[in-house]
Amino acid sequence: MKRLYISLFILSGLFVSGCSDEFLEVDQTKNIPADPALVDSDAGATSMVDAVYNIFLSWDMSSFAWNGVSSIMTDDADKGSDPGDTGTDKDVLDALTFNSSTPSFSSIWNYNYAGINRANQALAMFPKLTQVSPALKTRLEGEAKFLRAFMYFTLVKGYGGVPIIDHLPIPGNDDDRLMQLTRKTPAEVYAFIEKDLNDAIVALPLKSSYSGTDVARASKGAAYALLAKVNLYQKNWQKVIDNCNQVTGYSLVSDYSLQYKKEGEFGPESIFEINGIGGTSSPGYGIGNYTVSQAPRGAGGWGWGFNTPSQGLADAYEAGDVRRAATIIFRGSVLYDGTVVASTVSNPMYNYKAYSSAFYNQEFTDVNLRYLRYAEVILMKAEALNELGQTSEAIPLINQIRHRAGLGDTPATGQSDVRKAIYKERRLEFAFEHDRWFDLVRTGQAEAAMKADVSATFPNGKTFIVGKHELYPIPALVVQQSGGVTTQNPGY
Repeated sequence: MKRLYISLFILSGLFVSGCSDEFLEVDQTKNIPADPALVDSDAGATSMVDAVYNIFLSWDMSSFAWNGVSSIMTDDADKGSDPGDTGTDKDVLDALTFNSSTPSFSSIWNYNYAGINRANQALAMFPKLTQVSPALKTRLEGEAKFLRAFMYFTLVKGYGGVPIIDHLPIPGNDDDRLMQLTRKTPAEVYAFIEKDLNDAIVALPLKSSYSGTDVARASKGAAYALLAKVNLYQKNWQKVIDNCNQVTGYSLVSDYSLQYKKEGEFGPESIFEINGIGGTSSPGYGIGNYTVSQAPRGAGGWGWGFNTPSQGLADAYEAGDVRRAATIIFRGSVLYDGTVVASTVSNPMYNYKAYSSAFYNQEFTDVNLRYLRYAEVILMKAEALNELGQTSEAIPLINQIRHRAGLGDTPATGQSDVRKAIYKERRLEFAFEHDRWFDLVRTGQAEAAMKADVSATFPNGKTFIVGKHELYPIPALVVQQSGGVTTQNPGY
């Protein structure tokens, strides 16, 4: 049993020693020591929370696997690259023929739990620190809870009910062993997320109080926006509205494309984004291979060519929609910095939002992941208002998004048509921002969208199995090594 217990810790990214004096080793994260004296200062306490942020820079957390399970699986993207290059498992993800042994699902599970472990380490350490400014300690606790909630939200959206690990487990303690193995219901996970976010709201400052590099830190507005999104997934419509109304001090930028360039980072529309600082050698401080893995491939290219826009996505934009040119790199085009995309590259389209002018072919990119933007707050509120029958109040919010895209007012008027219009705006506004799969599932569009995702590879579309594909498979090794305690999702 002890061997099983320790191997499961390693598998889940949750290894601690019997005295809790070891810490997880994960690329591009800072280590958290167990001795309070080593971090009992403002800088030391901050470094513990930096360790949580930095896990988002890892290849397994935010790069190849994440692109696969949040984008390539959808109707917005194809595997791309060359037909013979499977990208480890990107071919089966694209085809929706994956199973519980598909590696990408293990990467997402392991690294989110690794990040949760780091948040738990920091939260366990804070009460032991006596030399840290009380105000800073409060803020850092809020950041750790926000990040823990963020990772649990990723897990519950993808896998459904998951184990809730809310403190550092003690090896040898059977209650803690079962805590790590026993899946809670989605409702229990959502309740835990909401508690963390409500605690974070009290502890965090407004975005406007941050300056310098601190602009990358979670703020009160980020906690309210994420809470609204958690409400959205539970269809708690009035709570969506109430929490969206608390997200103040933000505005849409006039140039949609600017926010995906270096100079557009942390602008007035940005609520929460993961900060990448590019580098030409290891260790870097950008998301590992995020840019180059999605860059043009083949003759005249410089990247791997994965996660390419689908023809269906390209065709979904209305004439004059500026978001199309800001989202898709077309073969034979010239990019904003003068880079020429040769007409000989392997794929007809690539993800523009992943492009870095300075680190276009480097392992560590300066591209940020935009996870919460004010545009989403507007569309979440519109969706909630429409679902509550307040359609006339929802329409002007949709039009705000459309006008920024260079389009006229929506022609939709009735509740059903406005619902479809909101879904369409979400697709086009947030393409390649890692929401499409979850949006398709939560809104019940997935089966029809996959059938309509016709391409040369899938001339009849793809088969989304209702009752199965709404959830990712729990990684096979997690189930196997749990001795039957961790249950598998239906159909796997």
